[in-house]
Amino acid sequence: MARRLIPTFNRVLVEKILPPSKTNSGILLPEKSPQLNSGKVIAVGPGERGGDGKLIPVSVKEGDTVLLPEFGGTQVKLGDKELHLYRDEDILGTLHD
Repeated sequence: MARRLIPTFNRVLVEKILPPSKTNSGILLPEKSPQLNSGKVIAVGPGERGGDGKLIPVSVKEGDTVLLPEFGGTQVKLGDKELHLYRDEDILGTLHD
């Protein structure tokens, strides 16, 4: 049975996107080539309560591709997947094509 993690409050569950190690034609790419630290949003929490008690929703949704900080987040292992939990305010932005 597979487990599903639903984040609490304003947390976001992200699966990091690993850069390819070689091109489609088989050319090996150097490890130090500039890459964006990005990930795909797997699940989001309901949001956080403001000072007035109203719910402030999370700014991203499931399926979004987001730009992540270089450091931070909490690593979570579910089955064979390595995921990361971030607070909504730690996510730097969303990436669009």
